[in-house]
Amino acid sequence: MKNNVQQVEWMPILITTIIAGTLDITAACINAWLSNDVMPGRVLAYIASGVWGKTAYNGGPEMMFFGLLFHYIIVFFCVFCFFWLYSRWSFLHRSMAVNAVLIAFTAWLVTTQLVLRMSKITVPPFRVSGAIIAIAILIICLGFPIAYAARRFIKSSRPMEH
Repeated sequence: MKNNVQQVEWMPILITTIIAGTLDITAACINAWLSNDVMPGRVLAYIASGVWGKTAYNGGPEMMFFGLLFHYIIVFFCVFCFFWLYSRWSFLHRSMAVNAVLIAFTAWLVTTQLVLRMSKITVPPFRVSGAIIAIAILIICLGFPIAYAARRFIKSSRPMEH
C-alpha cells in the first residue's frame, strides 16, 4: 500500500529560515539604528535578554550569538508551521500576498502577545506607528520569502509526515 503522506523536506525549510531570518534581523537592525540610534549588537542583546534578562546587556559576543540563535529558532518555527499548514490547506495556495500578510501578522501577534510576555523582556508600550513598521518589515522580510518558498517547494496539498 502506497503512503500518500509527503515527507518533510528539511533543506527547503532550513534555506527559507536562513533567508527570511537574515532579511528580518537585518531590517530590524537597520530600523533600530535609523529610528533610535541603536546598534545591531544591542538589538541582539535585547533578543538574548528574553532568556537572560538585563544580564544580556552586559554580556559580550556570546549574548549577541544567543540573540541571533534565538531569532533564527523563532523564524524556523514560523517556516516549519507555515510549510506544514500549506501542505494541508489548499486554500493557502491561492494568494502569495495574502499568505505574506497572514504570516507577518501571525508572527507579530505571537511575538508581541506570547513570546515577549513569557520572556524576561520588559514589554514596551504599544505604539500604532511601531506596530505598522514592524508588520511591514515582517511582510517583506518574513512573509513573502516564506510564502514564496512554500509555493515553490511544496508540490501538492498532501500532508507532510513528521
